[in-house]
Amino acid sequence: MVTVEVDPVRVESRLSSGEMSCPSCSDGVLAGWGFARSRPVVGVVTPVRPRRARCRGCAVTHVLLPVTLLLRRAYLAELIWTALVAKARGSGHRPIAQRLGIPGSTVRGWLRAAAARADAVRSWFLTVAVTAGVDVTVPRASDSVWGDVLAAVDAARTAITARFGSAAVLGAVTAAQVAVAASAGRLLSPGWPPAPTSDSATPVDPATEEGDASSSRV
Repeated sequence: MVTVEVDPVRVESRLSSGEMSCPSCSDGVLAGWGFARSRPVVGVVTPVRPRRARCRGCAVTHVLLPVTLLLRRAYLAELIWTALVAKARGSGHRPIAQRLGIPGSTVRGWLRAAAARADAVRSWFLTVAVTAGVDVTVPRASDSVWGDVLAAVDAARTAITARFGSAAVLGAVTAAQVAVAASAGRLLSPGWPPAPTSDSATPVDPATEEGDASSSRV
């Protein structure tokens, strides 16, 4: 699966001009290869039918999922992100579901999926922030794991905005868009983010550098 911009005209233009690289091989480019099945998405008026692409080199096919959607979720990413933000502010799944007009079991599932690997998710987005930005200030870990994740995503959004401007290739740089793009649509998917390699560096908050390891969630 490859995350792309929402505008289908722009997607087709990039495919035809060979601007999309294949994530499965080092030097292949993607070309149009039909469409995935149509599916309804809450928050979108008409059903979504993602474009499919095939690598001209390795022949692997990929679904091109708009940056407004998460993998295997039938709701707009903005709705899901709103629920996560509300949780970070202290709301439970029932009031969140009532306010958004979404079944409580659905919201509970989102929150459980996001909480399952919250520390790893926070570390992932801090790494994105450090990679994309210059002199990035790593937010200190707090007593709220939800707040820490949102702070990490915001740090990534700030770094990306500072480097590329308020609108990048995939569209407006919002927290929800960054969460989708930087996770390749897998924010709530089992097993994401992948385990770090043994030689990869992980950003830490200043307190850890001073020896207070207990205050860090990284």
